[in-house]
Amino acid sequence: MDGLSIPDITASETRVSQEQAVRKKQALINPQTPRTDEQIDAVAKDFEAVFISEMMKPMFEGVKTSAPFGGGKGEEVFRSMMIQEYGKMLAETGQIGLADHVKDMLLDIQEAQSHGGAEYATSDTAR
Repeated sequence: MDGLSIPDITASETRVSQEQAVRKKQALINPQTPRTDEQIDAVAKDFEAVFISEMMKPMFEGVKTSAPFGGGKGEEVFRSMMIQEYGKMLAETGQIGLADHVKDMLLDIQEAQSHGGAEYATSDTAR
């Protein structure tokens, strides 16, 4: 192991990073915690990427590959990862526009919750 260096991570450093991850997760789960525009935008784009990926899966089901490099479980795994990346790339372009609508709805919900949990379905949200 001449060229490899393994980072020295202590148990306390691991515990601290785990606690930070738990706090971040709890903040995202807690509906009373207001989200920033950047967080909402990221969630909306992630949603759009997953949606696009799911819509693209059937497109690749009929694609057959030839031996010796095609087929098998490995190809299934890598094809699924490729489709996920395609979904992310298409969502980043903003050409489909689903993330914009999801973001608007999330902002409307958050605003309604900040005003005492009133219903979020107002005349403005029905776009």
